[in-house]
Amino acid sequence: SPSSAASDVYKRQVKIFYTKVVKISMSRDPEIVSKNMQKIHSKDTSIELQLRKALWHKGYRYRKNYKFLPGSPDIVLTKYKIAIFCDSEFFHGKDWEILKLRLEKGKNPDYWIKKIERNRSRDFETDKKLLFLGYTVIHFWGQDIKKHTNECLQTIEEVIWDSIVSDNTIEISDE
Repeated sequence: SPSSAASDVYKRQVKIFYTKVVKISMSRDPEIVSKNMQKIHSKDTSIELQLRKALWHKGYRYRKNYKFLPGSPDIVLTKYKIAIFCDSEFFHGKDWEILKLRLEKGKNPDYWIKKIERNRSRDFETDKKLLFLGYTVIHFWGQDIKKHTNECLQTIEEVIWDSIVSDNTIEISDE
């Protein structure tokens, strides 16, 4: 029948299209991988921009990529001594044990495992230095910023409130 012939043609076209798209997007061609990696930035990432815009609209002013602090935090609220990092799940090792198993099965596992472990270690050391300087350190995962920006803002505002309250606390002695 004519409708089943048209249906078969459509199915073949969809299969061809699907095969081409999957092969292109799943390709591990070094040139494609290199181009993808070049698009990854360390400053002004989409997650940073999203959180910064939200803070700005709430009236908070900040420094971005503040070089005068260890680790150049992505966002610093100097008035409240808060350092904020917007971390990508992959490069900062979210759910590290699960990610590590995936990396062990992939290409160049030694490089990636070493790189991400180094990043995680550096994050930990940077946090210690900032805490020593009296800063409150907040890390947000990229997906949390993308999907739950208001909750991220609420967390920041709670830290701000805590810093205001602790600054205004009066100690009373028994003397």
